[in-house]
Amino acid sequence: MTTYVALLRGIGPGNPNMRNEKLRGVFEQLGMKNVRSVISSGNIIFDSIQTDTSRLEAMIEEAWPRELGFHSTTIIRSSDEIKQLLKDRTFADYADTADERLQITFTKRTNHRAALPYKDPDGWFAILAYKKGAVFSTYNSTNQKAARLMTWLEKQYGKEITTRTWKTVGRIARYFDQ
Repeated sequence: MTTYVALLRGIGPGNPNMRNEKLRGVFEQLGMKNVRSVISSGNIIFDSIQTDTSRLEAMIEEAWPRELGFHSTTIIRSSDEIKQLLKDRTFADYADTADERLQITFTKRTNHRAALPYKDPDGWFAILAYKKGAVFSTYNSTNQKAARLMTWLEKQYGKEITTRTWKTVGRIARYFDQ
């Protein structure tokens, strides 16, 4: 049995069908064990005997419209992969502050077009690295142009991506051992 996290794109807890208890229920119906959620933004931890993460992603994505009436890109990472990201030193020279946020964007597509590192010409964001399906970035949270970062990421990696703050990735990792 392997422990995974499903990182769901576009989950809004204000939608009754996107609340944690309903999301967890779909995983349980699909046979996942030890299902739990981390905050209300589409982070579901579960255990499965299935080791093919692409198959898991497809199975879960097919269940969303059937069971809850919405579509959501679902990206699966194992607990070991998340823990390895946290050990990575890409953010070693950066601090996650109220003004400068650190984040990870998880991708399904493993290729990218941009030369990295990349800095937004206006200084609103920087892409530090791409490693094993994860984009390490920083952005200035004091401006109203944070959407520029998401536009840039979608242009490079497509819409099958989902982003979490560095702190949220840390919270997810702490839940693995509970």
